[in-house]
Amino acid sequence: MGFFSKISEGLKKTRDSMIKRVEEITNSFTKIDEELFEELEETLIMADVGAATSMKICDQLRDAVKKCGITDAAEVKGLLKEIVSNMLAGGEEMNLSTKPSVILVIGVNGVGKTTTIGKLAASLKEQGKSVLLAAADTFRAAAIDQLEVWADRAGADLIKHSEGADPAAVVYDAITAGKSRGADVIICDTAGRLHNKKNLMDELSKISRVIQREAPDCAQEVLLVLDATTGQNGVNQARLFKETAGLTGIVLTKLDGTAKGGIVIAIKDDLQIPIKYIGVGEQVDDLRPFVPEEFVNALFGDGEVL
Repeated sequence: MGFFSKISEGLKKTRDSMIKRVEEITNSFTKIDEELFEELEETLIMADVGAATSMKICDQLRDAVKKCGITDAAEVKGLLKEIVSNMLAGGEEMNLSTKPSVILVIGVNGVGKTTTIGKLAASLKEQGKSVLLAAADTFRAAAIDQLEVWADRAGADLIKHSEGADPAAVVYDAITAGKSRGADVIICDTAGRLHNKKNLMDELSKISRVIQREAPDCAQEVLLVLDATTGQNGVNQARLFKETAGLTGIVLTKLDGTAKGGIVIAIKDDLQIPIKYIGVGEQVDDLRPFVPEEFVNALFGDGEVL
């Protein structure tokens, strides 16, 4: 199965709940009126596009209908696709331009963070890059063991300390080792839960300071892993981490398990955080770079690239 087919299959639940409903609405109207736009807006909100973004999309849709002089409701889907595609474009490219480059991966427990790091490491290794992993989630004992398994699978080096060690110290050692070993990419795991929210954010800030101090000239990405099945709760998580961690992008996992894939649009438009990777399955190669055109074509059930 090609990756476009995987995305298309992974987005089936969202496509069934969102795009098929759009088609039902547009097919049932003989003219384009305000009731049509209201039903479309409600459909978008139900797919977790978010109220503000759904309103924005429908406002743009009204303008496009007037500008293009469209009177056939069946043509609205094409305009909607174009608007969504434009909203999602921009910022999705990873910046790994230096040797080493540093990727800090954050997110609450249960979103698939450590698994995502393993898949990302495997993907980068396939591209011929040398990868070093930092097991800086020292709060949860299983996290270190889990990351070690993924390091072995991906053929990546691993820097680890014992459970309860200072996470910033692990990151420091990883950067030092990455430089001395000539690693292309250093990927740092982090804790998803400490004693309280302030504790977690202070720990992330400390790690960030170490990276800034020890790798000031290195390309840096700060990726937040979100579980797509949590819908608007994921948007709220992104908002919180954006305020404290200086996010450069989102990795959205478990898109194949939700009918609320509209969260992709909400995150990009509402929070202005680009989607860098999406996960549409359990296999190691099911985490792929986010390509807006592919995503929108799969979402709308089209095979052509815009």
